[in-house]
Amino acid sequence: MNWISIDEIKRDFLGYLQRVEAGETLVITRGGKPVAEIKPMLKAPDISRPFGLCAGEFIVPDDFDAPLPENIINEFEGK
Repeated sequence: MNWISIDEIKRDFLGYLQRVEAGETLVITRGGKPVAEIKPMLKAPDISRPFGLCAGEFIVPDDFDAPLPENIINEFEGK
């Protein structure tokens, strides 16, 4: 873990960012006192869902996108 001042990081931000990307943790100081820590991110989890995840678990009815009955529309509109 390396300590660097705010002035140092302002002079070469991209260089320090590359060091963090390489796995280094940096402590940013102001007046010799630590104010922040910059460290590499853990690998982000793959949040994409596979196509067909729920295949066969339900059936979409043929009239799925048909207009709603008048009484249900009236209930949504508060009539």
